[in-house]
Amino acid sequence: MSRHPEVKWAQRTDKVYLTILLADAKDPKVNLEPDGVLSFSATAGSDNHSYELKLDLLDKVNVEESKINLGVRSIFCVIVKAEKGWWNKLLRGDGKTPHYVKVDWDKWVDEDEENGPADLDVGGMDFSKFGGMEGLEGMGGLGGLGGMGGMGGMGGMGGMGGMGGMGGLGGMGGMGGMGGMGGMGGMGEEFDDDSEDEEQEAEKTEAAEKAEASPQEAAKEATAST
Repeated sequence: MSRHPEVKWAQRTDKVYLTILLADAKDPKVNLEPDGVLSFSATAGSDNHSYELKLDLLDKVNVEESKINLGVRSIFCVIVKAEKGWWNKLLRGDGKTPHYVKVDWDKWVDEDEENGPADLDVGGMDFSKFGGMEGLEGMGGLGGLGGMGGMGGMGGMGGMGGMGGMGGLGGMGGMGGMGGMGGMGGMGEEFDDDSEDEEQEAEKTEAAEKAEASPQEAAKEATAST
């Protein structure tokens, strides 16, 4: 069995403010006819209860100029009257106003007080025309897909792979070039050179000693032969 959502209303000379209170409404469908008949249906709640509403407004309305905002907690309608004038009630007929239809005192302004700021400040709401409700429903579904597009941004995390560039530290292997220190072994060549010099000096000294000894030996040989 369908339930009726709570409805609040207020008015100005040229329009009616109608708020359908239903949080997290799923697949909402709102239709407004020029003769003032407004119908609404949706599901809500964890059990997906069905909600329906049909209101026969007091007079005719301008559907093309009327607009609607589908919010998270409510559906807000700005219904433009076909003819300007103050309505003494919301619904036509002599019957008692349904218990779920109430005056929205937060938006209400008496007829003799309407000379002040008549319109509500609804600058933060995103409205759509009643005449394009079918397009609105389609757009609403696509809006969910847009959120999924944001997940693509996570791909940017792949950029962290750039940290692999730290592998460049492997260049430190160039320190192996310190092996060139082995070139210090070349100092051994200097020592070898010094040794050769010493050997050459020793040979020179030995030769000089032999040269000094040669005349003495020659003189001894001459004396011996005499």
